[in-house]
Amino acid sequence: MAKNENWLHEELNHLEKKGWEEFAGKLRSNRTKSVDAIQLFFENIGQEAKETQVASKIMLKYVRGGKISKEEEKELRTQVFDILKAVGIGVPFVFIPGSTLLLPFLVKLAEKKGIHLLPSAFNENKKKNPRESDQQNE
Repeated sequence: MAKNENWLHEELNHLEKKGWEEFAGKLRSNRTKSVDAIQLFFENIGQEAKETQVASKIMLKYVRGGKISKEEEKELRTQVFDILKAVGIGVPFVFIPGSTLLLPFLVKLAEKKGIHLLPSAFNENKKKNPRESDQQNE
């Protein structure tokens, strides 16, 4: 087993010990898709973290000097909206049981209506990775 899949094997064993045998089995049977989806998720989270760091520097620049370019203002506004989206999606996970199952359907329904619930890094990676959107259409 490859090193990058060893963590998946350990996590699946942990899920089985916690009583999630059926879920772990589905992840095992779709190992490639599962690994790709998890890796893409963490890449997107990393991208959002970088964008938030850039936005915080722009905000500090604005607070200290009061002047930022139109491009910086647009980037700051986009990132603030992304942070609000992430918080808005994250809150139901804490308060609403079963929301982890509903979230993918809610995101897909919103996309059909032209509403983007996910932060921009998640949308940008779909454009860059056509294989991912092909897998979603299967």
